[in-house]
Amino acid sequence: MPSHPRRVLLVAVAAALPAILTALLLLWRGDFTLRLQWTLTLVIAVALLLGLLSLHERVVRPLQTLSNVLAALREGDYSLRARGADSTDDSLGLVYLEANQLADTLRGQRLGVLEATGLVRAVLAEIDAAVYAFDDQGVLRLVNRGGERLLGQPAERLLGRGAAALGLEACLTGESPRVVEHPAGQGGRWELRRSGFRQEGRPHQLVLLTDVGRTLQAEERQAWQRLVRVLSHEINNSLAPIRSLAGSLRSILDRGAAGTEAQTDLRQGLEIIGQRSEALGRFMAAYARLARLPRPVRRPVLVAEWVGRVAALERRLAVRVEPGPSLLLQADGDQLDQLLINLVQNAVDATYESGCGVTIGWRREGARLVLEVLDEGPGVGETANLFVPFFTTKPGGSGIGLALSRQIAEAHGGSITLANRDDRRGARARLLLPLTGGELFDTPQARP
Repeated sequence: MPSHPRRVLLVAVAAALPAILTALLLLWRGDFTLRLQWTLTLVIAVALLLGLLSLHERVVRPLQTLSNVLAALREGDYSLRARGADSTDDSLGLVYLEANQLADTLRGQRLGVLEATGLVRAVLAEIDAAVYAFDDQGVLRLVNRGGERLLGQPAERLLGRGAAALGLEACLTGESPRVVEHPAGQGGRWELRRSGFRQEGRPHQLVLLTDVGRTLQAEERQAWQRLVRVLSHEINNSLAPIRSLAGSLRSILDRGAAGTEAQTDLRQGLEIIGQRSEALGRFMAAYARLARLPRPVRRPVLVAEWVGRVAALERRLAVRVEPGPSLLLQADGDQLDQLLINLVQNAVDATYESGCGVTIGWRREGARLVLEVLDEGPGVGETANLFVPFFTTKPGGSGIGLALSRQIAEAHGGSITLANRDDRRGARARLLLPLTGGELFDTPQARP
């Protein structure tokens, strides 16, 4: 089959042939001299040849230009441009213009891909985790610095090796996420996460190993440090006056003082020592209670009965209960009682002197139970440390109520927040409990 340029030339010759034959027929049958006939015939032949050559040039050159531009785009060279691009009525110029714009678009996309790839490589190099990418044959194709440190070898010696040879074969199967031991058998616990992706049409697996042992050790160390600071503060606050009073009482005894005044001093000193000892004992008991909170024993708990029972326990101030939907909660009733008692006591403490109201209400929002304790007190000023154990803003407070309440809520899969109300003066304590797993469901037959 002839090429495209030849087909164009054949079409041009076929279009011009009738006119040429007619002209030659009239020329050779007319009353012209032989010299003129041959001269005009030669002129017609030369004109036809020049026209065909010009037509070939105008057809082949643009196609070659477009071919070169497209070939450069295919090879990733976006610097080549077609000359003569025009968006007017020139159809060829419009084609050139579209080809040039396509080159600009692909160039921008390539720069974006290169920048994104560079960012990903920089992130992989800096994150404190081991990252490996294996192809469908289990051969390592990518590793970051964390992966090099974990296996103790540079990337040049790791890339191209199989997962079995690297001791990572178990990471390509099984559950994800899960905790595994150190691949090289050097101790430590690592969290394994695995996901799949495709590159150049081939499936790959991305393996992420995070050292959870070191993180847990750091968190444990910080927790111990906080605990030691709290215990030291509270114990020193009790031991300092006890030590001072003990010295004063020893001085009285050393002087052998007698009489009513000495006995009064001794009695007052012993009384203060007893009070501080009792306070220290209460503090340690509160800490032990927080540290040894048992796992919840779940039983059916009617929300309306639960709220009504706790509200009735408060004798200092009448607590208003706004009826909500009939709901049955599978939870530890004793722990929930203690949780709600703490929230109600805090609300009453804030409003007792002013005689303002305290309200308890609940509702269902999608898959959650929302219970709120509202008061009309002065609100909360310090919100950052409200749930920190042993932190309190109330004189004589233990700082354990809110921390214990939050621990109970989290043990039931919920949460507690305490903030100022946005509709009026006062505070709002909100308890959220999830409804997943059938723990909470509508019970129209239930009655508060």
